[in-house]
Amino acid sequence: MDPFSRSLKGSMKSDYWNVTDEQVVEKTGKPIKHWMKILDKFIAADKKSSESVAHLQNDHAVPRYWARTLTTRYLKKKEV
Repeated sequence: MDPFSRSLKGSMKSDYWNVTDEQVVEKTGKPIKHWMKILDKFIAADKKSSESVAHLQNDHAVPRYWARTLTTRYLKKKEV
């Protein structure tokens, strides 16, 4: 693995989707529960994660990192 890839891998914690409601509200203006309902309505569980991320970014103005984080959190919770 090259040094650049190694540094990127080390910079993101493995459970980055485990965020608090406070963090989500601070970055998106809405609580986690709101975004989970948006993803349910979008039927995100049946779509590619990139489609869900794009939906949050384009239709709801969610920053890319947070769109990815919320989508991953949603899908992880659906697995349980």
